Amino acid sequence: MPRMVISEDRCVINSRVGQTPVKLAIAFSLSALMAACAPDEGVSDNGVSESPKETINVRWTEHGIPHITAQTWEGLGFGFAHSVAQNGVCVLAKELVTVNGELSKYFGAENGNVNSDAFHRALLNDAKIDEYLAASSADSNAMDSGYARGYNRYIDTHADQLPASCAGAEWVKPIDERDLARLAIGVGIRYGLGRVTDQIATATPNQAIASLKPIDLSLDVEKIGSNAYAFGSELTDTGRGILLGNPHYPWQGPSRFHMAHLTLPGEIDFMGVGLIATPRLAIGFNETIAWSHTVSTALRFTFFRLDLVPGNPMAYLVGDQERPIEAIEVAVETATGIENRTVYLTHFGPVVAGPNTPWNDQHVYVMRDVNYENYRTGDQYAAMQRATDVTQLKQALADHQGAAFVNTIAADKAGGALYADMSAIPNVSVDLIARCAVDQSAGARITTLNGSDPSCDWQIDESAAAPGLMPPSQQPSLITTTYAGNSNDSYWLSNPAMRLEGYSPIIGDENAQRTLRTRAGLKFVEEVLNAGEKFDQATVENLLFTHRHYGAELFLDEVLEVCADDPTLAEACAVLANWDRRQTVESRGAHIFNEFFTETNQLSAYYAVPFDNADPVHTPRGLTVSETATREAIVAALHVAVDRITDAGIALDARWGDVQFEIRNGEKIGVPGGDGRAGMFSVISARFDGDNGGYTPIVTGNSYIQSVTWNEDGSPSARAILTYSQSPEPDSPFYADQTKIYSQSQWIEMPFTDEQIATKLVREETLEM
Repeated sequence: MPRMVISEDRCVINSRVGQTPVKLAIAFSLSALMAACAPDEGVSDNGVSESPKETINVRWTEHGIPHITAQTWEGLGFGFAHSVAQNGVCVLAKELVTVNGELSKYFGAENGNVNSDAFHRALLNDAKIDEYLAASSADSNAMDSGYARGYNRYIDTHADQLPASCAGAEWVKPIDERDLARLAIGVGIRYGLGRVTDQIATATPNQAIASLKPIDLSLDVEKIGSNAYAFGSELTDTGRGILLGNPHYPWQGPSRFHMAHLTLPGEIDFMGVGLIATPRLAIGFNETIAWSHTVSTALRFTFFRLDLVPGNPMAYLVGDQERPIEAIEVAVETATGIENRTVYLTHFGPVVAGPNTPWNDQHVYVMRDVNYENYRTGDQYAAMQRATDVTQLKQALADHQGAAFVNTIAADKAGGALYADMSAIPNVSVDLIARCAVDQSAGARITTLNGSDPSCDWQIDESAAAPGLMPPSQQPSLITTTYAGNSNDSYWLSNPAMRLEGYSPIIGDENAQRTLRTRAGLKFVEEVLNAGEKFDQATVENLLFTHRHYGAELFLDEVLEVCADDPTLAEACAVLANWDRRQTVESRGAHIFNEFFTETNQLSAYYAVPFDNADPVHTPRGLTVSETATREAIVAALHVAVDRITDAGIALDARWGDVQFEIRNGEKIGVPGGDGRAGMFSVISARFDGDNGGYTPIVTGNSYIQSVTWNEDGSPSARAILTYSQSPEPDSPFYADQTKIYSQSQWIEMPFTDEQIATKLVREETLEM
């Protein structure tokens, strides 16, 4: 068992293989060794060595997974940062550049970088960061302090060993707790204020409408969505809960997940993943409970239309009171000099100027984002990680309401199952919308309220975790011993037998058609129940890893019936007839249906049986193939699909794994899964690129997939896969290993107990802080 000790006071780096010490000087450059021995917190001003403050243990198991044990929150943050940096330092460093408003300085002024920099510099200002740090608990701040120290130590001692993508880059530089606060807020506002950075950074009074950039606040849940199902004691073979977690997140960039296991004795012992860009674990499991998140339909912001003071575009009215619009002057550094921007703020939030939200002589539009005021995330996840069952987890969610934009689905060892959207949601009721909504200038489902009427602000409820939040009692949740799930539609059908209804429309819709992906998951669960079977871990895993195409199961038979209308489609139709209606790497013909289904907009104009509120899982269904227009549309779309594929030189009967793939260090790796809009429960999103041979590169989709239950001895039985692997760096040994495993629809064991970790141990480090 290799063991590494990095000691500041001894300046020795040793490894143990079995019981034989082996010097590792050749593994580190001279400058890195000197940096490791340089005076730091463990050395006094006169150069006399002092005892290290804390020792942190990091056990590395297969696939580059770190298990960090510390004695303090600060030590835990230190070890976590050290471990994340080993796999993702370049991605993390660049995201820190983003939230500090320095993209233009280091990466050029193009690609919207100047506006991004102005946005982040203005909104993540010193006063905002002071508020964040003051509101966070001492434990949370200590973990962030340790994380900053661990990151700084890593880039110092590994300066000559960084991955090629950031080796020698000046933008890989030391950070502090304030940078991590910027990171936390920046991630939280990603789907609110972060969607209108241009409209904020360029807003000025009386701009020509034609010059304003349109606002697009729609969120494609097939690109940033998830599935999660929790099964309780009534439905499982052991009476213990089972969780399937399946986030669909980007395969590149700061929203990649990173696996880790964090242990602070007496506080937390939790294994799972966090985003590379967040210094916390967000989903996973502990000794008695497991959970996952799905992106919620709840809006995290509203627009406010403010009446301007007549003759003064820099002041607005709230009741009879005049308030100034604050101008924040921002200097953005670029390679060619300083570019100046002015960002305008109100007490609600920044001014947002778009074609439908212009800043004219009468009105100005602003956005209030609930996560711009969310300083609770670190404490939220610490409380969740201490929970021992779904009741405690629900209470932790209610106490903090710090989950930024997600539902929580959980299962526990006792057989409880939970669905909850008890997150950061504005307290905007049906009555408030009816009384205060002024228009829908910002777009469909976006609420714009009369900000000049003081009674139209978000309502304050003392039972909420913070002013303006919707109280937990008015947010949807469900605890059951049967099952609960979500696939990015609203809370309504978390369990069709226990519909959740009567909530504010700002959270989501009710009594409305569900997506094919939502229906797929519910249908697959229903099949097991109707067969009178119990769920075991393998059955739950197969809900996803059979890679069934629910759209094909619904509609392909009728499409094949129409195929006979055109003999020139005989080859394609024969391939489709033999297709297994799945998207495993071995499936043949999936690409024909994929292109056909996309061309027809998922056949949505041709349903024979419309949506029925009494049967939402099974409707709409069927096609109006008796109508000539429907048959002609099907034939035409099939021709487009066939031509698109054959023009790219791809065989109609090609294996799916030869058509959808990733290239990792020159190796082609087939990727199972497909388009969620078409009814794929197992989601992979990639644009068809005929010049590159198919669907590549993968953009988003299945990412960290986990299956968790508990063994007879009470220990977690956890299997998982990180589809894109632990490191985004081509020069890492963990760049493609899990991707190859996922290609074959296989899992890795997640070692949690000391005994489980020992069986998978690769090496061990001791860090001295």
